[in-house]
Amino acid sequence: MEPTALLDILSVAERLKCGTRHCFTSSGRPESIAEHSWRLALMALLLRDEFPEADMNRVIGMCLIHDLGEAFTGDIPAFQKQECHRDRETHSLRNWFCSFPEPAKTEFTGLLDEMEAQSTEEAKIYKALDRLEAVIQHDESDLSTWIPLEYELQFTYGSENVKFSPYLQRLKAEIDRRTAEKISSAGTDAGTKEI
Repeated sequence: MEPTALLDILSVAERLKCGTRHCFTSSGRPESIAEHSWRLALMALLLRDEFPEADMNRVIGMCLIHDLGEAFTGDIPAFQKQECHRDRETHSLRNWFCSFPEPAKTEFTGLLDEMEAQSTEEAKIYKALDRLEAVIQHDESDLSTWIPLEYELQFTYGSENVKFSPYLQRLKAEIDRRTAEKISSAGTDAGTKEI
């Protein structure tokens, strides 16, 4: 890839460092979109041995590019995101990928197609990890940053996505156990607090 093309792509991707998500870090500051994508890719790398039949390099690629569309749209929390938001994000991402030089254009577009179809094991792993990373981060943030609907969402978000994998089901069960413990240790009025 020519240096000018690489730098142009990285300049757009840098917006994910500046864009924040709905969630907060354990230190109390808003999480960046890039931080979510980085830790999601790290999860995939750490879980290579759990999925020996899967091409985890493809999964890591999906993790790294899955939120690149938010460089154009910003982050919209999952509980507010509607089909029109998803369409706009995907359209912006596809248009941008079309400007990439080959072979990156074909590779990134192919990964996006696979992610959307959700028919391969790799795409299912990516999607499940994406959901799980979000609930893990919420568990690491202070309860004062949660909104009321998140007390239930912590348990339901991602639960359908992990059903294809016994390992991911066990991981989700452990996350749920930690969520329940966090809420319980905060007292009975935690779920009713408005922010």
